[in-house]
Amino acid sequence: MKLTKTNYILFRECAKNAWVKIHKPDIYYAQELSQFEKTIIESGNEVDELARKLFPNGILIKAFDDDTATKALINKKTPVIYQPVFENENYKAIGDILVWNNEKFSFDLYEVKASNGGEDKKAKDDIYAHDLAFQSIVINSLNIPLNNLYIIRLNNEYVRGVDLDINELLTREDFTEKVKTVEGEVKEEMKTAYEILSSEKEPPGNCKCIELGKSAHCSTFKHSNPEVPEYSVHQISRIGLSKKKLVELIGDKIFSIYDVPEDFPLSEIQRNQVDVAQTGKVIIEHSSIEEFLSEIKYPISFIDYETYPAAIPRFVGYSPFNQIPFQFSLHVLDEGTENLKHSEYIFTESSNPDIEFIKAMQKYLPTSGSIIVWNKSFEMGINRKLGERNPEYQKYLEDVNERMIDLEDPFKKQYLVMKDFKGRTSIKYILPALAPTFSYKNLDIQEGGTASDTWNKIVTNQYKENEKLEKINHLIEYCKLDTYAMYEIWKYLVNLI
Repeated sequence: MKLTKTNYILFRECAKNAWVKIHKPDIYYAQELSQFEKTIIESGNEVDELARKLFPNGILIKAFDDDTATKALINKKTPVIYQPVFENENYKAIGDILVWNNEKFSFDLYEVKASNGGEDKKAKDDIYAHDLAFQSIVINSLNIPLNNLYIIRLNNEYVRGVDLDINELLTREDFTEKVKTVEGEVKEEMKTAYEILSSEKEPPGNCKCIELGKSAHCSTFKHSNPEVPEYSVHQISRIGLSKKKLVELIGDKIFSIYDVPEDFPLSEIQRNQVDVAQTGKVIIEHSSIEEFLSEIKYPISFIDYETYPAAIPRFVGYSPFNQIPFQFSLHVLDEGTENLKHSEYIFTESSNPDIEFIKAMQKYLPTSGSIIVWNKSFEMGINRKLGERNPEYQKYLEDVNERMIDLEDPFKKQYLVMKDFKGRTSIKYILPALAPTFSYKNLDIQEGGTASDTWNKIVTNQYKENEKLEKINHLIEYCKLDTYAMYEIWKYLVNLI
């Protein structure tokens, strides 16, 4: 076995998960990647290819299983090599871009990342330093002259003009010194990882993820932690941010939410979730629900947006990963009637949808009354960006935002708590509990990631014409159910009081 850079990074996240990937791939790959994960990979490939334009006319290594071609090009001091392959007896790394530095008479290595250095920049930088350190250790073992090490990533302050300026869009950051600070640690980790991952014997016990919240679990968590039930303590609200509590529960072999002791210290929100799970009772704060509903004015508009987060800005005024709004569904309820009026809009051209999207809102959205959304920070953020890019509509969009009411609030604030919510406030959890006859399961598109990807494939001509029409209808059906679901949930709350 040769330890690859990818498996080394995976080992650092969860050693047992990396071992399962290598020795029991049927288990590792049994769970298909989510559309969100696939989109991340696709965005990475897109940024990789764009970054090559910073160093044009390079030679691409297509055979990842053989380093012979890379050796030959290095011996010739080839100016630019894309996806060079480096391997020695125990380790293997595939780089992104290798550039000959004629002044230093050595190569510079560039690693491309489809990230924009947001709030988690420090954590990402640490991963990137370990990534580059692994590569530099392997390269140095091959006596290849290596100069500086760089990270290329998206500039989150870049705003696209008419033409895409890749020199402004992509930043080049010298990571050489950062790599030096972790190189010793990485060498030791590589030895440990190689020893564990090359062994045919599975590492004993649980994987390290057992002490992390559910959202941080590795893909083979169930295999490595069979004693953890479906509804576990890992799903207690925000328990991943209370690591001391989670570690204590796990240390006491308390894995099921049904076994959490009555006197175990939890926040009020966490305790409510546990109590509801253990007793089956329902928490209802009638007065709080009534107060929330009193703020909603007729006509009531239930609206939901669908968007696509393009890593590389496609249109004027967009920055990396700005959401492109391409669709909305709208249900409107007038006072004194139970008849909902439905309107919908979807943009399926390859051009900028901003203006058409706003005009469709102006056409269908009532000019008065409350606008009900789920997680209003998202729709409000989309409207703010639309206003910044299109200032002539900014006042209109600000008025829309002022009328927005978040239907998720009563559930976040626990005015209503039911066992089947499982501590979550996503509409995909709330709807089945309150209106079991309504379900996304019969739809071809069942979640936002797939909707986003489907639209992208439509506007980039990845479907045949008849298939394209079918996919548009699937998008309409999905988005329509989102707004109807909000109506059903609102109606449920109304009936409670």
